[in-house]
Amino acid sequence: MKKLLLAFCFFLSAFCSQAQQINRFNPDTLRTIVIDSPVNIRSHRLRAQDFIDAVMQDTSFYLAFRNMKGYGFTAENRIFTYNKKNKVEGKIYRKILHSNVAGAHKLQYMAKADSGNVFKKDGKYQLYTVEMFDYIFMNAYNSDFVKGPPLPGEAKGKNEGYKAKLKTLIFTPGRKVSGIPFISSKTEIFSPELRQFYNYEFARGKYLDTIPVYRFKVVRKPSSTVDDVMIQEMTTIFDERTFQILGRYIDMKYSNMFFDFDVQMNIELNKFDGELLPTKITYQGNWDIPFHKEERASFLIVHKDYKKE
Repeated sequence: MKKLLLAFCFFLSAFCSQAQQINRFNPDTLRTIVIDSPVNIRSHRLRAQDFIDAVMQDTSFYLAFRNMKGYGFTAENRIFTYNKKNKVEGKIYRKILHSNVAGAHKLQYMAKADSGNVFKKDGKYQLYTVEMFDYIFMNAYNSDFVKGPPLPGEAKGKNEGYKAKLKTLIFTPGRKVSGIPFISSKTEIFSPELRQFYNYEFARGKYLDTIPVYRFKVVRKPSSTVDDVMIQEMTTIFDERTFQILGRYIDMKYSNMFFDFDVQMNIELNKFDGELLPTKITYQGNWDIPFHKEERASFLIVHKDYKKE
């Protein structure tokens, strides 16, 4: 149980680099969206609360991952791990053909390459961060999106609580995530206690060159300090026509005597046959917890060639 809690914290966290930006993948939805201009949402008969309610009540963002089970697709996964000087220490590359014929999920590795310091002598990953990434997004194990065999040596249902916490933070941010020491309440960015620390920004633009969208950015006020909040920025992209969420960028930083972390993650969706499906996930972050090896990693996941099955 203790190991699972650590694994959960490791997936989220990173060692604060103070003034230095992590020079790796830049997981930012803004690189896929062209902003036309800031927008006065009142002229569109919208309020800030409309965007907040949409973020809090949305289920389509998470369901987009569940929708994958009805499709065959190709996934390209690149993982990099780093040493303390941010030099690449290990590389993992996977090109995987996923199929779900008759509801049976199958994986076919089209390419597979590892180099550097990736695995321990027992064959397990060196970093908990990579292990949790593999668990949540690659579907190599029993994931929440496509069912498969359980983790080796693990009882069924033992880690359901930790998976639920990850799902809440990634797919429904803004809610309280109970059970994370010292930061549970800091995830409620729309609560009366935390609203004072944030500015709201609105803009219009084009997503993937063709889709008209609103951008709703919740960003920490310059007058506050980094440690006043955990979520430094959360940007959500809405389809202007349907108000469906198409993308989310989240920047999390926090430091106390038990752990320091600095994480940025971006998830993007697109429609195939009228159904929302994930197309890109990027993550970068470092974590440092006393008595454990510091972890530095970045991921790039691309899903393409969706075919209904």
